[in-house]
Amino acid sequence: MTVTVVPMEAAHIAALAEIEKQCFAAPWSAAALAAELENPPAVFLVAVTDAGTVVGYAGMQVAADEGYFTNVAVSPAHRRQGVADKLLDALAAYGREHALARLTLEVRVSNAPALALYEKHGFVRDGVRPRFYSAPTEDAAILSLYFTEEKRETDVHIGN
Repeated sequence: MTVTVVPMEAAHIAALAEIEKQCFAAPWSAAALAAELENPPAVFLVAVTDAGTVVGYAGMQVAADEGYFTNVAVSPAHRRQGVADKLLDALAAYGREHALARLTLEVRVSNAPALALYEKHGFVRDGVRPRFYSAPTEDAAILSLYFTEEKRETDVHIGN
């Protein structure tokens, strides 16, 4: 299976909404996903097979010099096949190309496969958001991928 990462289009929305339902306790609706098409600071990328099947996607909001991941989802049938790797590589490339200082996200502290994936891609743990998730209630690990060492040192030492 060959997977290509492309910008999200209206034609992808129904498939992405279905992936959301398969992956999350509080999935984004088709309307919420479609709204991101009209949101210029947002970067939403879709993983599509050579047969045209949508198998995953990742979304990121960009503010100033930071990218914040809102969604990363791969259909359960296509996990552990490199789809998430391609999506993360594409968002990291976007961050570098647009001179972002860092990318950041939250993930359930119990989601060991996701934590391992992000850490494999160079993300580091920056802290915890208590009770961030519901259904079930759980803390979130805050992870960041820094593109400049100066920015990392500044962010990590604020308030110390």
